Amino acid sequence: MTLGLREAFNEFFELIHADTEELRHQVYQLRYQVYVLETGFEPPDRCICQDFPGNGRICMEKDEFDARSDHYLVRHRRTGVFAATTRLILPDRLSPQAIYPIESHCSLDKPVTDTDLRLRLGEISRFAVSKVFKRRIGEAGTLAGVADDVEIYFEEDERRVLNHISLGLMAAILGMAHAHGVSHCYAVMEPALLRLLSRFGVLYERIGPDVNYHGLRVPCLIPLADATDNIHLVAPPVWELITNAGEWQGRLSARAG
Repeated sequence: MTLGLREAFNEFFELIHADTEELRHQVYQLRYQVYVLETGFEPPDRCICQDFPGNGRICMEKDEFDARSDHYLVRHRRTGVFAATTRLILPDRLSPQAIYPIESHCSLDKPVTDTDLRLRLGEISRFAVSKVFKRRIGEAGTLAGVADDVEIYFEEDERRVLNHISLGLMAAILGMAHAHGVSHCYAVMEPALLRLLSRFGVLYERIGPDVNYHGLRVPCLIPLADATDNIHLVAPPVWELITNAGEWQGRLSARAG
């Protein structure tokens, strides 16, 4: 039987709250894989490489915003491979005007300046899906004879949700927003990701001109309750996945008022 989107995603993947030092090390290692090795967006000299007993030399990509962020990972259940990660940079409640990365890298026409709103403001950041995830799955458990087309190693429903890992990361973002009282999110997004999210009904406001930051990026502000309300109308299966079947919707709507 073909599973629904939420059921299929949860059947093959799991969201892991990186709430321990060990899991955050997994976050930083995956970010090193994506932002340094795969894309070259960050230079190696900005990263930390350490020798760990039993694990050899491990390199991690970190920055000054990690200390005020919450982090999640997406893990492939069958193999335990981490496929993706994201973080939500949280408001500084002692200093609400503390800057976000978007405010440093973009020229914003409409920055959020209201103190009350900044106390409910986060930034979606380090939204990363590893390009080598499927190759690693294809290599799992074998030293030779791996087919060039790694798609054959995935079940039908598993293949169907591979392209929706980014929606799993959006579910993680909403879960973190729900937990930390965040109602609005800054984001600097690739146009392709924005097109995908728009297709599913995500509402956002452009708050500045496009910027060339690791390629063309769009600075925007996302009112989470309005965005998820519209997703419910446009793409109910996506709404089911990213709101955990509506669990997080009520509190997001209450905070938006």
